[in-house]
Amino acid sequence: MDKLTMTTMENSIRYPEETPDRLRIATSSKVVTRRNFFRLLGGGIAVALSQSCVYGWSDAPPVSEQLAADENTIAAWIHIHEDGSVSVFTGKVEVGQNIRTSLAQVVAEELAVPIQHIALIMGDTSLTPYDAGTFGSRTTPYMGPQLRKAAASLREALLEKAAKALKVPATALRAEAGKIVDGSSGKTLAYGTLTRGEKLLIPINEAVTLTAAEQWTVAGTSIPKINGRDFVTGKHQYTSDMVLPDMVYGKILRPPAYGATLAAVDVTKAKAMPHVTVVQTADFIGVTAPDPQTAANALARIAAQWNTTPQPSKAELFAYLKDNARHGGGDEDDRQEARRLFEASTHRLEHRVEVQYIAHVPLEPRAAIAEWNDGQLTVWTGTQRPFGVQEELAGAFSLAKEQVRVIMPDTGSAYGGKHSGEAALEAARLAKVVGKPVKIVWTREEEFKWAYFRPAGLIEVAAALKDDGTIASWEFHNYNSGNAGIDLPYEAGVKHIRYHPSRTPLRQGSYRALAATANVFAIECMVDDLARLLQRDPLEFRLSQLTDVRMRGVLTAAADRFGWGGKKAPGHGFGIACGFVKNSYIATCAEVAYGQANGQLEVVRLVAAYDCGAIVNPKHLENQVLGAILQGLGGALFEAIDFKDGRILNPTLSTYRVPRFADIPPLDIVLIDQKDIPSAGAGETPIVGTAPAIRNAIADATGVRLHQLPLIPQGLKMN
Repeated sequence: MDKLTMTTMENSIRYPEETPDRLRIATSSKVVTRRNFFRLLGGGIAVALSQSCVYGWSDAPPVSEQLAADENTIAAWIHIHEDGSVSVFTGKVEVGQNIRTSLAQVVAEELAVPIQHIALIMGDTSLTPYDAGTFGSRTTPYMGPQLRKAAASLREALLEKAAKALKVPATALRAEAGKIVDGSSGKTLAYGTLTRGEKLLIPINEAVTLTAAEQWTVAGTSIPKINGRDFVTGKHQYTSDMVLPDMVYGKILRPPAYGATLAAVDVTKAKAMPHVTVVQTADFIGVTAPDPQTAANALARIAAQWNTTPQPSKAELFAYLKDNARHGGGDEDDRQEARRLFEASTHRLEHRVEVQYIAHVPLEPRAAIAEWNDGQLTVWTGTQRPFGVQEELAGAFSLAKEQVRVIMPDTGSAYGGKHSGEAALEAARLAKVVGKPVKIVWTREEEFKWAYFRPAGLIEVAAALKDDGTIASWEFHNYNSGNAGIDLPYEAGVKHIRYHPSRTPLRQGSYRALAATANVFAIECMVDDLARLLQRDPLEFRLSQLTDVRMRGVLTAAADRFGWGGKKAPGHGFGIACGFVKNSYIATCAEVAYGQANGQLEVVRLVAAYDCGAIVNPKHLENQVLGAILQGLGGALFEAIDFKDGRILNPTLSTYRVPRFADIPPLDIVLIDQKDIPSAGAGETPIVGTAPAIRNAIADATGVRLHQLPLIPQGLKMN
């Protein structure tokens, strides 16, 4: 059987367009599990990859007695259909970083099959292997190699099977374009012909030979986005586009401020509206209606009174973070020695760096559709962690995980902001009461107010130099924002580096590159100022303190492309910065211009050099670097959450400033392809160089040394 159709209703939702027609999955009264999924697949070879790793297959049932799965197992499936097409299953999800294409490329490379024959089924908790989530730039360095092993092992199995059929040694055969070819006789056997009618589970050959990057023909090339046309034409169905039969729309009553609790509520007027259902359980109050506008009108008719408590505001943020931090820890001797060397040095600097909360501002706000069917819950939602949301839902409703299915359609960006399942939980709670599928789509204002933010942080750093210009001591304290990117990449005599967790006035969580945006900013500002303290060139000073060859490589490449050391126009300044995050390297150069007459600051141009090892798709990598730099531009210049007494004061795009087309300077990106180094993920690192490079260029142009992010929310103030 080459088709798998499981539907219970004539007009049921089809799986998103990335799933081939032969594999249509919809809600079903029969629970789809990984156990019965293999039975349903029918003819073909299913390959299971198992390896102890951070990715586990925690509670899924075994596919067969041949596969022993424990909590630390990772399994990835590849299925060859009778028509020769290939389905690849991964718990990773697509949020605009284009891993759907890059993962298909590495499978096509190792399996020797045309990429157009491959379809990825991603982020479906009933069909794909357990995965902790799509974050931390882990897809390319972890899932990529694992799928390569699965594909290469399958290729070996096909060669052996063809050798038996053709009665020739396997060494006489080759895999090519979805076929096994006998080089001497010219006979061919299509993959689909070899797999028809068989159900074979094959363990991965951990020692299988993978294709070297120097020999890549599919990976390493700029293949266009696999389903790009569907996005351009509007064929792709985001969660907010999907419609189920008899579906209603939900809205949730939310408090006016952080820490507010419900004192009294009157839902009489909302209940009186035709076709409106009010759902009230404890402090959770929501409404459903046949259309979004009616739901919004019903919500507006609910009269609620709230108790509020005093909350910290933006004005006292950094004092609050330090006062509520956990101090101590680390090597006290190092701290005292660093302080002693600092006090003894004639060349020393201290910085206090303040970093504001900022919002993720995804193109697609949170959205979810929930449907209950005979005690089974199915949810479609945009999330970076489908299995995490599955666990949240199972816990909230006291269900076994096998009773909850989370499906993640390709989603319009996340930037670390969609780890949690708020919309999914809200839709499921409403759907359980009303007995119908419910869709919830957050407004932009809800996204600003009730999603989590990039953590704010206070960073205190002190550094001293020896007489020979090398760093004698380095003391670095981060309060609240995190420890990602906190290590000093430069050589130093004594280092004392500490992260101090703190209570947070606002809800905070993951953001692109985590705290590395703050920590690299603080490091690179200090290093630049140390260079200028000695009246040395900032590039030359950095190179003199570095032993990491790859970091030196990106610095040199960016500087060469930028024309570092060249002539500057009056009022212009040059800045440079570098960083290391998630096993990849970025160096960024910036040119700014300051108009003394009008007080305007302009970012004239940016140049970045990036090294993430072997490049899987050059064009898409360039797009990733470009997107990170542009996002970094907003955090560098003007993005900041304003809040007072627990209320978010700028929860709209008219009041929260993000980069606009007019803000974007010419960008030049240098990609360094290190084919002898394993590929790293590119979703995070490129963002960290933007803010410090611009800050250092401002200092060069004006002499003003800024120590806060954003740098110029109200324009550059000259002292």
